[in-house]
Amino acid sequence: MADVRLLLAGNPNAGKSTLFNALTGGHAKVGNWHGVTVGVLEREVTLGGTRVAVCDLPGVYSTESLSMEEKLACDFLRTHETEPMLFVSECSNLDRSLPLFFELAKGRKAALVLTKYRAFTRAGGRLDIAALSERTGVPVIVTEGKSKKRLRAEVAGFLSAPATQALAAELPESVYRLPKEGLSRAEKLFANGFFCFPFFTAVFLLVFFITFAKGMAGDFLKNAVSDFFVQTLGGLARNISSPVLRGFVCDGLLNSLGGVLCFLPQISLLYFFLIVLEESGLLSRLAVLTDGFFSKLGLNGRAVFSLLMGFGCTAAAILTTRGLDDKKVQRRVILCLPYISCSAKLPVFLALSASFFRNPFFAVVLLYALGVGLSLIAALLLKDRTPPAFVLELAPLQIPRPVFVLKSLLFQIKQFIIKVATVVLAFFLLSWLTSSFNFAFQPCAAEESMLSYLCGGLRVLFAPIGMNDWRVAYAALSGLVAKENVAGVLAMFYGEALPFTAASAFAFATFVLTCSPCVSAIAASAKELGWKRALLYALAQTGSALLFSYVVYFILLGGGIYVALGLAPAVAFRIIGKKRFEKVHGKRRRFVKKLHR
Repeated sequence: MADVRLLLAGNPNAGKSTLFNALTGGHAKVGNWHGVTVGVLEREVTLGGTRVAVCDLPGVYSTESLSMEEKLACDFLRTHETEPMLFVSECSNLDRSLPLFFELAKGRKAALVLTKYRAFTRAGGRLDIAALSERTGVPVIVTEGKSKKRLRAEVAGFLSAPATQALAAELPESVYRLPKEGLSRAEKLFANGFFCFPFFTAVFLLVFFITFAKGMAGDFLKNAVSDFFVQTLGGLARNISSPVLRGFVCDGLLNSLGGVLCFLPQISLLYFFLIVLEESGLLSRLAVLTDGFFSKLGLNGRAVFSLLMGFGCTAAAILTTRGLDDKKVQRRVILCLPYISCSAKLPVFLALSASFFRNPFFAVVLLYALGVGLSLIAALLLKDRTPPAFVLELAPLQIPRPVFVLKSLLFQIKQFIIKVATVVLAFFLLSWLTSSFNFAFQPCAAEESMLSYLCGGLRVLFAPIGMNDWRVAYAALSGLVAKENVAGVLAMFYGEALPFTAASAFAFATFVLTCSPCVSAIAASAKELGWKRALLYALAQTGSALLFSYVVYFILLGGGIYVALGLAPAVAFRIIGKKRFEKVHGKRRRFVKKLHR
């Protein structure tokens, strides 16, 4: 039980989560964009012999805030109105954040924590730390250039010192002077849409090419890891004399784990790109530039953060939607996110792509583009008449810190390996056990196993796409637990060569692309929207994904003309009906207008 609770408050993107990690040794998500922290993070640590519960609050600009995460932070501060507070502010924003600090510091022990001091002074700013502490009446702590040990010691000293009352004083130029205003060349360049859109398009294509194209870094490393599992470890395992033990090691462990872990290099490259995009400040520029487009879909530019995070992890991306200002916009983004291909779907796409494309680069780009297109169509269908508001503070442009990028990347890799080594591995072992033994626990062929008996009836779900096989149905079902399971189960049952046509494989890939996300993502949706709505969305997405895979398979077999002919009357009726409705509605509107006058 903690002796005291320490609150970390301040504007968004000020460095609260970085301070939280430094004080607690935690791994809270940090990034160079607005709204990284969307909930209260709490971790206990000993500072100066005192057990302290450090609480990282979402960023807030005012106590009269509108966004969901700001309301959460203000409510938490009101509930714990006497707890000590560290107010975190960038040096360049100190003049704007001080009024909020004085408001939040009333009746509580408080200190100022200043970040990005070097960049502030390099740009020509001036700050007298001692004079600032004297005029405000509170301790001032500068984080930059200090070890974690020293920083913890200063915070421990603040907690043990007598409380002082914050003084709402003006700052003369002798104490605080801002740098000269003006945009740098880089900031002007990335504020220009004619440069930014081609730049981002070229960067995205380059990342996909390096990650997925034949012979490139991602493909080379993927093959190296695959050869290690299949040839090196598999060669040793095939020398095991016991057939049951040999099957357990080769099929239950190496084929399944190797079928997932071999894609780790490509997943790491994608995560590296996302981390660099966040840390450089380019992500907020992209949000501003795309706001006009997203507003036509019933979203706003801040949706870019969540949608791009969806390429990493759907569950984590859903939690970031709390940073959106509008509950309706949040709901639309959550409904769009399952169509964005997360990193867990990547192994499935690459495993299936060999059946319909020689070069996996084109297959993955096509599936990723299809997912983005479907997510935008979903947003358009759910669009509201009232355009959502858009307020965003641009993060500063900066060169990503190599140590930070490396630590963030290693953390993501560690999380993926832990997931594969626990949940996914347990699922693979259960799959191997139930597919290798009958109900009498005697070794048998897969067609006579417990799993075949339990899942045999599910084959009808994928029979319309030419996959009348219970193993395919089971692989699809396993994806509801974790999408990584799909590739592992396919590898366990079929090895590297899948016995399906190109049309069947692509239709199954579209099902994986559009079906309900994994259990963790559904739980994240439930946390934001409630269990009833989250489960309803998951069922609707899975049902529509099956229908979509049927349509795709039918089109690939040459039925595209019939689909077009079937949709033509509906489209024509929609256009003609809309025009007639507009005419009638127009007359009625003028009539009502006269009555109102």
